[in-house]
Formats: sequence, structure tokens, C-alpha cells
Amino acid sequence: AQGLGGITTVLDVKILDYPCHAASLPVAMIPNCAATRHIHFKLKGDGPAVFEKPDLDTWPDIELPVDNIKRINIEDLSKENLSQLKVGDTVLLSGKILTARDAAHKKIVEYKNAGKPLPNGVDIANKLIYYVGPVDPVGDEAVGPAGPTTSTRMDKFTKDMMEMNILGMIGKAERRQPTIDLIKEYGSIYFIATGGAAYLIAQSIKKAQRVAFEELGMEAIYEFEIKDMPVTVAVDSEGNSIHSIGPAKFRSI
Repeated sequence: AQGLGGITTVLDVKILDYPCHAASLPVAMIPNCAATRHIHFKLKGDGPAVFEKPDLDTWPDIELPVDNIKRINIEDLSKENLSQLKVGDTVLLSGKILTARDAAHKKIVEYKNAGKPLPNGVDIANKLIYYVGPVDPVGDEAVGPAGPTTSTRMDKFTKDMMEMNILGMIGKAERRQPTIDLIKEYGSIYFIATGGAAYLIAQSIKKAQRVAFEELGMEAIYEFEIKDMPVTVAVDSEGNSIHSIGPAKFRSI
């Protein structure tokens, strides 16, 4: 689930018990990611919480309209033609993108405020920024698992990034309204990649190299060369958000 509606969010929960004093009544849950995924329940001390299994017939039949998938060379994208991509479009991206997570964004803004160019001649203007911290490759891999991180954490940096003329962003989860307004104001775009599919996404990454802030390790800025990376337009250049439209559409089914 990508926060677009639907009734599946938790796919797996592992609870590990560990020797401790019984009076502490310990309970631990470790979610994969805290982004808008939670459940409410009460523990009354009279046994485990029980949840009713959902009716599988509740799931609607969904078929991916393969004919509507758009293959796009990133080199052909510009602020002038981003308007051709609409919220909900499924896109296969090919070309070069840059990565940046929290730590890299913080450094980028520090360099911007100091009036300094980014190290090694890195230029984020007219680039797609992928919110990811990739795992080191194994064997002949270009990169290890490289799934998106939660985009809302980068909202506080978005105005600075827009002022540096980035083309758009790739991540997961919704954006706050001020960020959506900035995307519309600057004619930008926000794609979502599938959370939890880090290994599969990595198959679309053909080359990877660190290009700035190597001291940050996996949070350094990388340049990825990608081929048919699957993404969905989550906020288009007109400010339409799939995280508003998607749930409303599902509720109407």
C-alpha cells in the first residue's frame, strides 16, 4: 500500500519475546516505516489483542493498464513539457538521476546559503532527485537494494531545492500541502516509487557512483543511470495529488 487507499498496509509483523521480568508486561512492535501506517488497539491484561480477518472479497479486482504506461527518457524532460504528465500516470524512467536523503539535503542547503557551489562540480539544476540511501552492491550488482525513503521528511528542504531549479523528485508517501503548492508554483513534479521493493527497483539501476559528500556513506549523493525505473506521478505540475484523489476514488467503489 502506498497511502493511496485500499485496505492492505501491514504485510508482515514479527513479535519477538525475550526473557524479562513478567511485571513489566513488555510489548514491542517494529514497523518497517512509520509513514501514515498505524493501528489502534487496547491491551487489557486479559490476553492478546485479537483482530478480525478482513473479507478477501473486499479487495477490488485491479488490472494494470499496460498500454497506458509511458516510457520516458529523462534527458527529454523539462519544465516546459512536464505538464504532459498527469497525476496517476505510470511511467518507466530512463536516464541519469541524482540521489539525496536527509543529510545530503541539509548539506546542499548549507552550501546554497553560503553561496558555494556543490563539491566536484555537481549541479542539481534540471535533475530528478531520488530520496534514497542505497545499500552497497554485492558481486556484479551496480548497487544494492535502493528503495525510496519517506518524502515528507524532505518537505522542509523543498523550497531551497526548487530555488536551485531541480526538475522533480522521486520518493514515497504523500507531500504536505505547502510542498504541493511549491511543486505547482515551480512547475515541478513528484513521482513515487514502490516502497518495500528496494531490490526490484535496484534492477533498473545500471550504473551508480558517489559524486558528492562521500563522508555521508549511504546518504552521499549518487548519480544513478537507470533503465525503465517504474514510478507513478503522485503530484503533477498543476498541483494535483494522488494521495488526495486515490483514497477518494477508493471510497467511492
